[in-house]
Amino acid sequence: MKLKTIAFVFFSFAIFNCNAQSKKLISFSFKKGEVMDIMLLTTAPDSETKYERYRKIIFPVAFEYSYQPQNGFRISKLTLGTHHPSSIIFGKWENKQKREGFLANISKRVPGFHEQRRELFPYFDLTYYEVQKDLNFSINREKYNVVTSFWKNDSKKFERFISKWEGDIKKAGGKIILQLNIGNSPTGYVYNPDQFYIIEWNNESAFDAFAKTHKMSSYDDLKNVHQFKID
Repeated sequence: MKLKTIAFVFFSFAIFNCNAQSKKLISFSFKKGEVMDIMLLTTAPDSETKYERYRKIIFPVAFEYSYQPQNGFRISKLTLGTHHPSSIIFGKWENKQKREGFLANISKRVPGFHEQRRELFPYFDLTYYEVQKDLNFSINREKYNVVTSFWKNDSKKFERFISKWEGDIKKAGGKIILQLNIGNSPTGYVYNPDQFYIIEWNNESAFDAFAKTHKMSSYDDLKNVHQFKID
């Protein structure tokens, strides 16, 4: 993905501050009751004109429903799974009622919304989480940061798996930056893992050492796993 396109992705969906990409530490803050969006997307090539239409028509409705753009990151490497979107973008809404109000009304306010979205973002998955307590976290861009999502088969086996996996992460020197569950995805945009993590590693070698002992076969009891590096 060319640098110009990456910058466009960040600006287009998160009104991304270009200076943020040069910062070492990207910080996020959510209050109890607010809603966090996690969007995985790929932007169509040569989409500047389509984006201008999208921005002028759709963004004002989102802002009316309290949408607050947050930072995002390039997805540079797929490590487990098959889907490889280009970017992960965060968003914020004042509460669940307003977030779902936007979902319920956007097609009425903007006929053809989903068609416009598909033209601009041919790959677009969305999960949103109602924050249960005040939440602050930071992603250090000088570290090796990996996003991992799990979908369960059996609840009891999944609990045991998560407990062991988290323990293995800590023993190997990884740091859990963010852990989320109980999300929601609108029809047509479903991602919604049972557990979502951002793990910080000191460097690529530290992650690779962990990955060698946690190959795809170690996740056989799960329904699915998706993992990728973010920059």
